[in-house]
This record gives sequence, structure tokens and C-alpha cells, in this order.
Amino acid sequence: MQEFADLVIVNASVHTMDPARPHRMTDAVAVKGGRIAALGRKDVRRAIGPHTKIVDAAGGAVIPGINDAHLHFVSAAMSAFGYVRVDPGIAPDWAAVVDVINAAPAGGDGWVRAHGWDEVVMGPAWDNLLECRPGIPVVAFDSTGHQLLANRDALKRAGINAETADLDGGVIARAEDGTPTGLFQDGAMELLSRAMPPVPVSTLRPALLKFQEHLHALGITSLTDPGLGPASAGLMDGAGSTAALELLGDLAVAGELTLRVNVLMLFAGTGGANATAIGEGLGTGLAEAFANRGIDPQQLRIAGVKIFADGIPRSGTAWMSEPYGKACTHGRLVIQGSDDAERVAELHTILELITDAGLQAGIHATGDAATAAAVEAILATAVGRGAMGAGNRHYIIHGAFTDTSTLATMAAHGIGYSTNPLIRAEAGDMMRQVLGEGRFSVHQPLRSAADAGVRFNLASDAPVTSSDWRRTVVAAVRRGTRSTPGDPGDPERIAGLQALAAMTIDAAWQDHAEHLKGALAPGMAADLCVLSGPWPEDEEIEKLLDLDITLTLSGGRVVHRTTN
Repeated sequence: MQEFADLVIVNASVHTMDPARPHRMTDAVAVKGGRIAALGRKDVRRAIGPHTKIVDAAGGAVIPGINDAHLHFVSAAMSAFGYVRVDPGIAPDWAAVVDVINAAPAGGDGWVRAHGWDEVVMGPAWDNLLECRPGIPVVAFDSTGHQLLANRDALKRAGINAETADLDGGVIARAEDGTPTGLFQDGAMELLSRAMPPVPVSTLRPALLKFQEHLHALGITSLTDPGLGPASAGLMDGAGSTAALELLGDLAVAGELTLRVNVLMLFAGTGGANATAIGEGLGTGLAEAFANRGIDPQQLRIAGVKIFADGIPRSGTAWMSEPYGKACTHGRLVIQGSDDAERVAELHTILELITDAGLQAGIHATGDAATAAAVEAILATAVGRGAMGAGNRHYIIHGAFTDTSTLATMAAHGIGYSTNPLIRAEAGDMMRQVLGEGRFSVHQPLRSAADAGVRFNLASDAPVTSSDWRRTVVAAVRRGTRSTPGDPGDPERIAGLQALAAMTIDAAWQDHAEHLKGALAPGMAADLCVLSGPWPEDEEIEKLLDLDITLTLSGGRVVHRTTN
């Protein structure tokens, strides 16, 4: 008996992104039982039965579902649907931020929580919110997730004053008399986050579902949330707690989670990571949280552990081989230890623990010295553990490389690289000032990584930047900033379809799932989206921003549709 397709898409330009046939394009695709059943007009025509749904793409591109390999799902959901928004589009200067916060109602817990201010647009943060909203505690997280501002009442609630000691890997901005100004960076953010009441499920659950719908409307079907767990107070807005992890499990059990979600656990925040904390975290059994709940690991799985090796350049906490910034500092690792050698040794021990647990490590490293140290630690662990160490696919998050030898080492040993071109585009003008033109010109060397054979992906890091993957692709192709369009001769530019591969099949490789998703081939998961027009040539890549996503399938299930 003939088995007909559940759904077919015809009159399309299908970019399969199949690494076995990297340049293959076809014109139709058939879906049956959540999988790709056939490709090409001839085979697809045979699969059409009396109950098959037919979608006419009208010449539009069909591509694999986008896999954002570094998207803070919980924090981005709260930023979009749970917090008072103070991003530049709503509050373009500090006076406007204060006005918005003054007018915002306090939450059920009595706090005002805001998100989105951007010092690149608005100028330096200092004590801008310290005196606002007397009698009500206020915390406002910035767009990067590495800074927050608090008012005087929030400082009192948290017990923070001039006697509060600085934290390893964090910065408490202080006035000349030592009094905190309300600005906290990196690890110091925990002082506020731990004092805040947890985000209630009644707020978080609808935010997650609304944001899931938003991502599907963009054609996104998979993501990695890099940092949920007991140390969430030290990351982003602190919303990614173990309770949030449990809620994701509840949504999966209820059949309401239609995104494929990978999770990196967080056992130490943005400062002071150490082997003791990681070992204790692994010992809790959190990695098996979904094992006995009947949850399909292709839908939701705990993949590994996130480690912060350093901070970010704008805070002076990135570890660079040459001095940078106004303070003319090298920065350093934020791993626990009294000197560089101890901190590097501690990082090695942490990697050994994660590897022995059979998990993947995603290592945040933005400075070139931190990146080199992280690569060395991964390599040493792999060598010391043979096949076990080589199979985990540990990878570098954000890293900025300045020499080809590091890239060659990564390629030779299967060390992945997850990078964020849109961050470079949006914060590039500030980074150029902090790093200098020479270093900035080779920041995120995507072409060099591709030429070296490194498996890299492109990701948004939302809510740090927009979750709209089309903007990420344009940023990778153009390599411009807010003030500059990008140099046509920039040797680190990549092609648009290379960028698409980095957001589909190469992102799937990071997830150990390249045989399930990321490409359109018979037997692969029917995760795909349909664009309203053909994929643009690189010379006109901005046209991608004008294309709509008319249909998104996740496992063959229609999760977004605008066509009739």
C-alpha cells in the first residue's frame, strides 16, 4: 500500500544544507511522520495522496529550522514578556529610563525589575538609578547580561554598603568614599540577584510560551540555553534557576514544548568558578533531572555545563595577551585562584570533572589569552582521557582569536566555536575603542575559522541581541558596526549560505544531533521553515531582512503559519 505524505511543499527553492551534498538544491519536499520523506518534484509528486496538505512556496526558500546554539531562552523570555523594558527603542537616554521606571507598577513581590539599557547607545552607567523610586527596590539589567543598576532601596534590601567586600571576578562601582553607586558588573551581580525573590511560575510560564511562539515565527526550531541551574543568580537576570529548569520539563511532559532545547547547567556564576562547586553540582544528579519523566531527549536534554573563564572587554574582565582599555589592563581569568597559574590549573580540573561525567563543556572566553587557555585545557583533558575526552565536543563561547595556530588546534581536535556576529555589529564601536583597531579587525575571525576547518556556529546570545537570525546572518556577511557599513575587503567575511550552515547543520553538530536535524534529507527530522522569497545573493544580503517566515515545522508539526 502506498504511504502518502502528511504535508508537501512545492514550487520552492529548497536549500538542503546536507553536508553529504553541500550544494544540492531542489524544488519540493515531502513530510511524513515528523520526518523528511522525499525531495524533488518527481518523488514528492508520488507522495501526494487524498489527505496530503499541499503548501505552495511560490518560489520562496525552504531551509532547515534555525538552531540558535546560544540563546538564553528563560532570560530572553522574561526580558520580552516579564520585565519592564528599558531598551533604547523605548528609553533612548537615562532620563527616559528613569521616567519609565518611575511609571512602572511594582510586581507582586514589591520589586520593579527592568531590562535592556545599553551604555553603547546611552553613555556610561554610574549612579543613574540610585535615587529613583524611593521606598521601592529597583533593579535594571543591561542588554549584555553582565551589568545591572540598583536603586538605594534595593541596596538596603541586599545589605550592600561601603563595607561590602569586592567579589572575585566582579566589580562593584563605588564613589570616592567607597559607597556603592548601584552599578554591579559580572560576578558582583550575584549580590543583588540572590537578594531578590524568585520569579514566580505564574509569570515565567506564560513568558516562556509567548517567547516560544515568537521564536517559531522567526523560523527557529532548536536552541541551547547556556546556563540554567543553582548558580543562576550570577548570570543575566538570575531567572534561569533550577525551578525554571523544572518548568521546562513540565512543558515537555505536557506536550507544550515545541522547541528542541539543549541546556548547559550552571554551577558557578560569572566569577569564581572552581572545581569544588562544579564537583558538588555534578554530584546533585541535576544532569539526570529529565531521565525519569518520560521526556524525549530529542526535545529537551541536559547537554553539559557552562563555565565562565573570563568576563567581557567592556568591563575590563576579559583576559587578553596585551593590555587594553582605559585602565590598560590585561584582565584575567575569573576562575578561582591566587595567580594565573593556579587559575589555569583549576580550569583544567574543572574540565576533567565535566569530561568524566560524560558531559559537554561550553567555556565562555572572550579574551585571546582566555581562549588559548581554554583550548589548552580542553586539549589536555582529551589527551589524558583518550576517546572519552575526544567525544564530548567541548567548545568555546564568544572567543576572539588572534592567531591561526589556536584555530588549527581547535580544528584538529574537534573543539567547537560558538560566536555572535550581531554582538560585534551592535557593540563594535565601543569594542573598537576598548580593544584598538588592530585587535578589533580580527575579532570573530569567521573566515579564518572556516579555512582552518573549525566547526563553528553563529548564535544570537539573546537577550543580549535580537533573536532574529536574519540580522545575525547579515552581520556575519557584512561585518559592519552601528557607525560603519563594513569593509568589502574584510578578509573575515563569510558568505550568506556559510552563515546559514552555521545556524543549521553546524549548530546541530554542537548538539551531537547532526544525524537528526540541521539538514533536509530523507529520514531527517522535519524541522524547517519557508521564506516568502528566494535566498538573496551576498551582494544583496540585506534583502533577507525583508523576507517573512511563512511556515515553520518542528518535527513535522506546524508551529507557525501565515499562509492560507
